[in-house]
Amino acid sequence: MYVVLIYDIEVDDNGAKASRNIFKICKKYLTHVQKSVFEGDITPALLQQLKLELNKHIRENRDSVIIFKSREERWMQKEFWGKEDDKTSNFF
Repeated sequence: MYVVLIYDIEVDDNGAKASRNIFKICKKYLTHVQKSVFEGDITPALLQQLKLELNKHIRENRDSVIIFKSREERWMQKEFWGKEDDKTSNFF
């Protein structure tokens, strides 16, 4: 499956550490696209593993992660507004 993952970490005393850890974990599984946005192909088993790793660092009452899922990358369309980033040329 193809996913787009977006996270939002509250800025407070422990927010910077949580953000760094979440970034590192996401980078192991997906391609970094923009600040707190990642995308890529991932199997359901790896997605579950990613979720388990992230849950150790997401503070349930302060932070959030959103995952958009698609069966295949070809069903997604990317449109840039403003500065276009060429890190991911795999959308059409």
